[in-house]
Amino acid sequence: MSGAILRFRVMAIVAGTMSLLLWFVYMPAKYILNNPTIHDYTVWIPMVHGYLYPIYILTAIQFATKARWSLLKMLWLILAGTLPIASIAAERRVVRQYS
Repeated sequence: MSGAILRFRVMAIVAGTMSLLLWFVYMPAKYILNNPTIHDYTVWIPMVHGYLYPIYILTAIQFATKARWSLLKMLWLILAGTLPIASIAAERRVVRQYS
């Protein structure tokens, strides 16, 4: 169980950080600033986020399965990865409950 918690913790923090970068760096650079130079520097953010979010989903499913959570609670954990701060808040709640 401790391995599943560690994997979930790492992926929740990484996915939350990438989500923050996506929402507050890439999106404003692309749609508000409309500067091609800044967009060229931040174009990697959605690609990395797109590769890491499925890994977050898999680690959330693995942890929820090992913790014997209900399907609704597992869905809550997966959906926490869609909002910038929610995955980090979910990680803190999981650590507080299982450590």
